[in-house]
Amino acid sequence: MDILDEKSTLKDVIKMNNESELKDHIVQYVGGVKNPENEEVNLEMIVEVLSQEFPELILCVSEENWVRGYHQALVDVEAGEKIANEKSHQE
Repeated sequence: MDILDEKSTLKDVIKMNNESELKDHIVQYVGGVKNPENEEVNLEMIVEVLSQEFPELILCVSEENWVRGYHQALVDVEAGEKIANEKSHQE
């Protein structure tokens, strides 16, 4: 299964597994900053640390996500209007 097919939540624990040197470094760094009692680092902790120490990245990702969501809403409205028009012409 592709990672993009999986649903993630902010509470998902991220483990180091030598998949990616950067990922392992981020998990280790965030663990050192947040120092969780159970030694587990989750996505929420990573986002918190990145937003404090690398806000440009989080802002850029957030803006891109907003633009994509807005674009998808416009596509959905157009599709809904098309369906409504087709139904009104059938009646």
